[in-house]
Amino acid sequence: MSMLEEVANGLAKRTLEQIERTGDETIEKRISDEVGASSPTLQEAFATAMRIRKAEIRGHKLLDKYAAGADIPVAAISSQPQDDGGH
Repeated sequence: MSMLEEVANGLAKRTLEQIERTGDETIEKRISDEVGASSPTLQEAFATAMRIRKAEIRGHKLLDKYAAGADIPVAAISSQPQDDGGH
């Protein structure tokens, strides 16, 4: 992993932790803007890392539903985020 990817991934991880802790979705944009003011390259890598981590979270949530024995209709598997009951 390159230094750029390591830094972006670390920022994305901490950002998602803070969003989870506070419920404040604006944190992502604020971090992106702050990073982008100094490094547009890091800003784009951060955006990519956020998308990847969010997709990973969605995947784990769906796998958790399968593991719990939930009947998941094919229509529920789409490009749209799954309803997680506000969590």
